[in-house]
Amino acid sequence: MFWDAVSGIYSLFEKVYNGKVNRAVGKAVAAEICSTDDVLECACGTGLLTTAIAPCCKSLIATDFSVGMLRQTERRVSRCGNVKLIRANIMRLQCRKNRFDKVVAGNVIHLLDDPQAALRELSRVCKPDGKLIIPTYINDSGSGKTGFLLRVIGKSGADFKQQFTLERYRQFFRDAGFPDAEITLISGRVPCAVAVLRNHKTA
Repeated sequence: MFWDAVSGIYSLFEKVYNGKVNRAVGKAVAAEICSTDDVLECACGTGLLTTAIAPCCKSLIATDFSVGMLRQTERRVSRCGNVKLIRANIMRLQCRKNRFDKVVAGNVIHLLDDPQAALRELSRVCKPDGKLIIPTYINDSGSGKTGFLLRVIGKSGADFKQQFTLERYRQFFRDAGFPDAEITLISGRVPCAVAVLRNHKTA
């Protein structure tokens, strides 16, 4: 698997090339978490957001489909007693509905064949009136084309299925039934849009 192969070096991209953006994303996500929250994180990768969320919440289940990525996260959160790591598929979460106060899925939507279905699954496991927090790297040029670095990463094996500008990202959530999504753009080498959705549904 591509993500297993790159798990050991992916943090270089996170920390060195795009560190300023990623640190700001971590702070933005952590600001949405409360000390009483039970949180699910999907596609935790190397644990960048995991380490930002863990100190702020009651409990955190961090998941990823890649075993290699989970190993990287395990190293980062070894001293966090409230974190549990599980290998899981974001499209088919083995969790009961209405389980979590907050559900986080960082930089994964653009990799999925059916991101709308993934969003429905995230909503399913989130409590009514809970929050879905979904940061995603975007192309801020307005062209709808992936930036140079992301094209290089894509050609190396990461299969980008969606290419978002900020407006296309807003439209994605409108189409999914979240017209009131709050989206904050964090600018930098590879900009990131942090979307916060109130999970409007009945139990």
